[in-house]
Amino acid sequence: MFGYMGQILRVDLTNGKVSEEGLKEADLRMFLGGSGLATKYLFDEVPKGADPLGPDNKLIFMTGPLTGTESPSAGRYCVVTRSPLTGLWGEANSGGTWGVYLKNSGFDGIIFKGISPKPVYLVIDDGKAELRDAKHLWGKGVGETYRVIREELGEDFNVACIGIAGENLVKYAGIFNDVHRPAGRCGVGTVMGSKRLKAVAARGTQEIKIANKDVFSQISKRNRDLVNESLLKITLETFGTAMVTDLVNVRGGFPTRNWQTGVVPDIDKISGIALESTLLVDRKHCYSCPISCCRVSVVKSGPYACKGEGPEYETIGAFGAMCALEKLEAVTLAHNLCDDYGLDVISTGSTIAFAIECYEKGILTKADTDGLELKFGDADVVIQLIHKIAKREGIGDLLAEGTKRVAAKLDKGAERFAMHVKGLELPAYDPRAAKICGLAFATANRGGDHITAYVEGPAFVDIPFLCVEDSRIEDWMVENPAEAKVVKDLEDALTVFDCAGTCKFMGMALATEDWVDMIANCVGWEFTVSDFRKAGERVYNLARAFNVREGLTRADDTLPKRLLEEPLPEGASQGHMVKKLDQSLDAYYEFRGWDKKTGKPTPEKLKELNLDYVIDKI
Repeated sequence: MFGYMGQILRVDLTNGKVSEEGLKEADLRMFLGGSGLATKYLFDEVPKGADPLGPDNKLIFMTGPLTGTESPSAGRYCVVTRSPLTGLWGEANSGGTWGVYLKNSGFDGIIFKGISPKPVYLVIDDGKAELRDAKHLWGKGVGETYRVIREELGEDFNVACIGIAGENLVKYAGIFNDVHRPAGRCGVGTVMGSKRLKAVAARGTQEIKIANKDVFSQISKRNRDLVNESLLKITLETFGTAMVTDLVNVRGGFPTRNWQTGVVPDIDKISGIALESTLLVDRKHCYSCPISCCRVSVVKSGPYACKGEGPEYETIGAFGAMCALEKLEAVTLAHNLCDDYGLDVISTGSTIAFAIECYEKGILTKADTDGLELKFGDADVVIQLIHKIAKREGIGDLLAEGTKRVAAKLDKGAERFAMHVKGLELPAYDPRAAKICGLAFATANRGGDHITAYVEGPAFVDIPFLCVEDSRIEDWMVENPAEAKVVKDLEDALTVFDCAGTCKFMGMALATEDWVDMIANCVGWEFTVSDFRKAGERVYNLARAFNVREGLTRADDTLPKRLLEEPLPEGASQGHMVKKLDQSLDAYYEFRGWDKKTGKPTPEKLKELNLDYVIDKI
């Protein structure tokens, strides 16, 4: 078997048993690997209605065929589970190097089930795996957990773990590898904490066999050279993901003060340029990545002193804009605290911003907030709330549930200010300023997510994805239902990246044919452009089928009322809101081959994708 190690681990945490299982080539040809194969296991093995935090839910780590190879930016792995935040298909993806360590240890993935009676961690050492006691690690942050495990096992191990937030079942806790690299969204760290699984440590020396090694190396080098010559590399390497703060802000689409406006007046204080000129000390890259978009920053002194990776665009959006923090030092500390506690920065910042607005509107009072006066722009209060959320202390215990649940509990009209889709808090791109982004948020399988379709690239910064031939947006201000096909095509194509084990940024720099060549020569199968697109569509439909099985309908493919009813008050998009979501959904469902009334994949579409067995289960 080429491109794969051919084995996965199954870990029954209830009885402490670890076993090995071979991969089926038929499944790999259908679902490729990564999130595709993991979604197949999730759909087949997790019963309908399973408690996300119960023993029947499974936590699935999976790499792809390109993970650990010479392919550009091929260091990624995914985690798939039923999300405790949304109750739906949950997926998180991470870079760094841990996925490569897992694969070199001899396994393509791990499937955890059950709940351990005590804290444990899994050690995988060159083909051998065992569970070990983690009592001494419980209660430690991500950085300390990483350090202690490597002291115990050796520095040639890499670690993926949860922090205190995952232990305390904060609904939006993530799993962190390489200390600062998150599989952040959907509460995958919460599921890991519910299973009393603290960490997975891996090392290995096992070779990934490539079908056509020489040809694969030549193609990988050619593609790496193309990336090195791209505008993507120049901008991301210089300013990181925060390069787009100014671009989104100037269009009036940088969600500010919990989406009350789309403009940060003093963007110069928190932009990517500000970070590069003040706090930045280094740049880091993921495995086999030619770009180095990750920032390493230091706040040398003062109340916000810290050192670590970040902040990235979404951190600046979540804390700098959403919470209206004007001090980049405070935003950087917020990022580092989230990393060490094991919190998703998007959901954390969004939930805090929501709480502040609820306080402004009188829905929350000092009696609810432990005496804290919640105000936009108050960095010290925001920092305190991060601590409280991770520890579930006081008001933090409520906010740890996420905006959807908090709004339902508070009532009093709070739902209007809860900025989520399907329970997942929204990223920092306002679709009132780039209409097509609203459709992408509404239809993303995991809820309010920007990188499912990544349409923000062509919509906000005019960078098309070369992996989709026609991914340009004619007019970002105009709602054009016909452009629903762009969303559908991007969703399918970028799903393949999550299956293959590579970074979605590469879709901007390389064409579909480039990826087809790499995958085909890696695995040794005939793999065409048509196969590429069909694989993405198949996996996307299977994840949708999982959601439908768990109760999702067309009514869930919507946006917060603020985006549909409240026009932006200022900036380049002043007066704009999302008006044609229903028409765009109709067009999208038609392109998808889904029923327009229910949003359910039709039997004809499922048969076309060789998913016949799913039909009677949804």
